[in-house]
Amino acid sequence: MSAPKTLYDKIVDEHRILSFDESGGAGERLLLYIDRTVLNEYTSPQAFSGLRVAGRAPWRPSASLGLVDHVNSTNPDRAAGKLDDGARRQIEYLSENGRDFGIEIFDLFDPRQGIEHVVMPELGLVLPGMVIAAGDSHSTTYGAFGVVGFGIGTSDIEHLLATQTLVYRRLRTMRVTVGGRLAPGVTAKDLIMEVIRRIGADGAGGHAVEFAGEAIDALGVEARMTICNMAVECGARVALMAPDAKVVDYIRGCPRAPSEALLARAVAEWAGLRSDPEARFDKEVALSADDIPPMVSWGTSPDQSLAITGSIPDPDVLPADRRADAARAMTYMGLTPNTPLQDIAIDRAFIGSCTNARLSDIRDAARILKGRKVAPGVRAMISPGSSGVRAAAEAEGLDRIFIEAGFEWRRSGCSLCLAMNDDSLAPGERCASSTNRNFEGRQGIGGRTHLMSPAMVAAAAVMGRLADVRSLAAAEIA
Repeated sequence: MSAPKTLYDKIVDEHRILSFDESGGAGERLLLYIDRTVLNEYTSPQAFSGLRVAGRAPWRPSASLGLVDHVNSTNPDRAAGKLDDGARRQIEYLSENGRDFGIEIFDLFDPRQGIEHVVMPELGLVLPGMVIAAGDSHSTTYGAFGVVGFGIGTSDIEHLLATQTLVYRRLRTMRVTVGGRLAPGVTAKDLIMEVIRRIGADGAGGHAVEFAGEAIDALGVEARMTICNMAVECGARVALMAPDAKVVDYIRGCPRAPSEALLARAVAEWAGLRSDPEARFDKEVALSADDIPPMVSWGTSPDQSLAITGSIPDPDVLPADRRADAARAMTYMGLTPNTPLQDIAIDRAFIGSCTNARLSDIRDAARILKGRKVAPGVRAMISPGSSGVRAAAEAEGLDRIFIEAGFEWRRSGCSLCLAMNDDSLAPGERCASSTNRNFEGRQGIGGRTHLMSPAMVAAAAVMGRLADVRSLAAAEIA
C-alpha cells in the first residue's frame, strides 16, 4: 500500500520523468514534464532569441500560447494608445516569434487578447492535474483548478520551449484551512490578504500551499483564482485547491474545453485529485473566515495590511524585527502613526489586474457604484482582465454603470498594476487598487498603493478616501 500523498505530490509524481537524487521528499531534484505554458511580450523575448541562436525549435508549439498584456496601452482606442519604442518592439517580436516558431499569438487587436492569467482559464486551457509554468510569478493562479502552476525565469522559458521539461526541485508543503463563511462585504481578496498579514511576506517561502476548508469550498472559481494568485505574496511557489464540481462547470463550455465525452472521462480521473486524508504537511495554518473583515494595505508590502476599521500602526510598538520596515513604509506612504485608515484621502482608484479583473469582480464593484458618482478630484479607471470579460460586462450593461459613475472604461491589459505602460501614478499620488502588489514604485515612481477588493475600491472612489464597503446598503453587498 502506497504512503498517503498531498495533492501537490500526486501531481508532481505524475509529471516526474526522472529523479536526479531519488530522495522523493522535499528538495528532491527532478526532471518535470510541463503540460502548457503561456508567453507574454515582456518575459519571452530573450528565450526566443536563445532558441534562434542555438538553432532550436519548440518541442511542442501547440502547448504554448502567446499574448500581449504587460506593456500595451489600455486606451479605449487601441490605435491611439501610447507605446514607447521598446514596448512596440516587444509586441512586434512576439508576433514574429509566433509566426516563425508556429506558436499561436493573441496580438493587441485580437478579440481574445487579455491578461494571461485571465485568458488561459476562460479559454478552457487550464485543466485539473496539469503542470503549467510561465514567465510570470502569478502563474500560481492556476492552482484554483487543481493545477501545479508556477513562475519561471527567461532561461527556463527557453529550456521549456525546447524540451517541454524543466529541472525542478520539489517543494515543502503547507496547508491553510479556512473554516466558517465570509460575511457580507468580505471577499476572497480580504481572505488572502488576512492570510498574508498573519504569516508574513515570507511565511510560505519554499512551500506549495494547499487551501482547504468550508470557506474555500463555498467560493466560486474566480474567487479561488484570486486567492491562488496572491498566495505568491506570502512566498508560496505553488498554490493549490482540490478541484470540485464548480471547477468542472466552469470548464464546461469554454472555447477550448474538452468535448463532453472527454470531459466525462476526465472527471472520473480528477476525482482522485485531492490530498489523501492521512497525508502529512510540513506546515499547517488554520483560521476562520467568520473573523475576517474587509482589508486594506497601509504599507509597501502586502503583509502590511489591516482591517479597514483600524489605524496606522506605531512602529515603536511593533515587534523589533518589523519596526525598521514599518518606519520606512510609513515614510514612503506619507502616513503618520494612529491615523484611522478611513481618514486617508485618495487621488486615484483602479480596478484591474490578474488578481481582480474577472466578470465577478466587475459585478461586485458595479453593485457599489450603481446610482453613485466618483468623488470630485478622484481619477477612477477600470481595465477588464480580458477582451472577453470586457465584452461580457458590456453585454450586461455594466460598462454604463462605471461610465455614469465617472470611471474610465479601459481596454484589457496589466495596466496600472505595474506601470509598464502609459498607465501610472504620478509621484505622491495615492491609489485605492485591486491589484496584488504595493511595492515602492510598483504603480509609478513615488506612487502610493493601497490594496483592497474591487468593491472596496469602488467604495473608496465614491467616498474620496479609504472606506468600509459595509457602510453602504446591505442589499448592495449581499
